[in-house]
Amino acid sequence: MLTGELRSKIDGVWNAFWAGGIANPLEVIEQITYLLFMRGLDDAHTREEAKANRLKKPIERRIFPEGKDGIGKKGGVAYEEMRWSRLKNRDPATMFEIVSEHVFPFLRNMAEVGTAHATHMKGARFTIPTPALLAKVVDLLAEIPMEDRDTKGDLYEYMLSKIATAGQNGQFRTPRHIIALMVEMMAPGPKDVICDPACGTCGFLVAAGEYLRSNHPKMFQEKETRDHFHEEMFHGFDFDNTMLRIGSMNMMLHGVEDPDIRYKDSLSQEHAGDEDRYSLVLANPPFAGSLDYEMTAKDLIAIVKTKKTELLFMALFVKLLKPGGRAAVIVPDGVLFGSSTAHKEIRRMLVEDHKLDGIVKLPSGVFRPYASVSTAIVLFTKTNSGGTDQVWFYDCQADGFSLDDKRIALLSDGKIGPNAKLGEGEYAKNNLPDIAARWKERGGAERVRPRVAQSFCVPKAEIAASDYDLSIQRYKELARAVTSHRSSKDIMSDLKILEMEIAGGLKEIEGMLK
Repeated sequence: MLTGELRSKIDGVWNAFWAGGIANPLEVIEQITYLLFMRGLDDAHTREEAKANRLKKPIERRIFPEGKDGIGKKGGVAYEEMRWSRLKNRDPATMFEIVSEHVFPFLRNMAEVGTAHATHMKGARFTIPTPALLAKVVDLLAEIPMEDRDTKGDLYEYMLSKIATAGQNGQFRTPRHIIALMVEMMAPGPKDVICDPACGTCGFLVAAGEYLRSNHPKMFQEKETRDHFHEEMFHGFDFDNTMLRIGSMNMMLHGVEDPDIRYKDSLSQEHAGDEDRYSLVLANPPFAGSLDYEMTAKDLIAIVKTKKTELLFMALFVKLLKPGGRAAVIVPDGVLFGSSTAHKEIRRMLVEDHKLDGIVKLPSGVFRPYASVSTAIVLFTKTNSGGTDQVWFYDCQADGFSLDDKRIALLSDGKIGPNAKLGEGEYAKNNLPDIAARWKERGGAERVRPRVAQSFCVPKAEIAASDYDLSIQRYKELARAVTSHRSSKDIMSDLKILEMEIAGGLKEIEGMLK
C-alpha cells in the first residue's frame, strides 16, 4: 500500500511532466517505464556481481558490457557510467546527456538479452524535455524501495490509474476491482497457462499472478512450478507497442521475470501455435465495431461469419482455449441478445457445443466516463462436446462506486472489491463479494433461488427455447407486492356506522337551530 507521502511525490512528478509540455498520460507512463527499466537492469547486474563474488567466478550474465559504447567523441561513454546507481548522482546536465545520447541507444539495441521487455525496448524514444525534469523524476524513483515487489507494483499500478483519469486513454484500463472479481471467480491454479489476447497494460495477468502468490504460495518453493510461473504461465497480445512496453514492465515490477508479452493483432493474424494452447482466458478486449473481411483472420471466420469485433473476439477466445479451458471475458450486452445470425450462432455454440457457466450483468456506469455501454461478464468452459446444464445469472447493481461520470467510492478502500468484509447495509453498495460467494454455490443452493432474486439459474432447455437469448431480463421475474383488501361486508358495516353518526350530527344541529 502506497503511503500518502509517496502518492504526493508521484502526483508532483506527474504535474511536472504536464508543466514541462508532456500532456499525453501514456507518454508520461512510457518515459517513467524506461527509467524504471534502467533501474531494474542495474539491480539485476548488481545481483549478478554479488553472485560472482560469492562464488569466486566470472559474471555469468553481464547486462552492462565492459568498455565503451563507441558513440560520439573519445570512443563514447563507458557502459558502467550508464548504470542507474551512477547516473542518479550526476548533475542534471550530464545525466541528461548520457541518458539521451547513450542509454537510450543501448536500450534499443539490447533485445538480444532475450526478455520480452528488452524486445519491446527496440522502439524506445526519450522525450523528457529538460535536464531539470529528468533529475526530478530520477530523484523520486531513487527514494522508492524497489526491492519490495509489493511497493514497486503498487507504484506502477498507481501510475496506471492516472491513465484512467486523464481522458481519452481510459479505455486501456479495466477497473481493478472488476478484474479482481473475474480472477477470483476463475481461481487460477499453479498449472494454468493464462492468456489475455488484448492485454493492454496486463491488468488481468498481473491480478492472476497476485492471486497465485496469495493462494498458492507453495508453488514458489519448487523449481518446476516456480519456473512455470515466471516463463510459461502468462501470455499477452497487443498491437500497440506502447502498451506492450507498459504491460511488460507492469509484469516485471509485479515479480514475473519473463512473461510472453508480444505484438499480435489478435483478430487479423492467424493463430497457428496459439490455438488449443491456454487453460484460462481473461480479457476485456476493445470493441471497435466492424472489421473488413479481408483483414480478418480466416480461422476466426471459419468459426463465425461476421465483421463484428465483439463476435470475432468470442470466436477467438474459443479458438485459444484447450479443451477443459475456462474463460471470463467482458462483452457488450448486444452479444447476449443480438438478433443477427452470427449473434445467435455464437450463443448457440457456447450453450450447445461447450459449457456456458454464467453471466454477470454489470451496471452500465462501470466504464464511465469513457463509455456508458452496458456490459456483462461471460463465463464458460471449452469442451467441444456440450455440457451446459443450468446457466447461472447475476444482476450486479453496485460495484462500490457511484455510477455517474465521477465514479466516487461509496465505501472505504478496504471495502472495495470481491474480498471485502462488509457490514450490514454495505452489500447494497458493493455486490462483488456476494457475486464471488454465490458463484461458488451455482451448482447447489443457487439452483433453487427464485427468479425475483438478484441471482438465479436457468435450465439449458429454456435458454434454447428462447433462441439462446442470454439477457438476464429475459428470465428475471419482477417481485409483485401483495395488496390486501378488506371484505365488502366490513366496508358496508363501516359505512352504516358513518351514516348513523352523520344522521345523529344533523339532528343535533337541527335542535340547536330551533
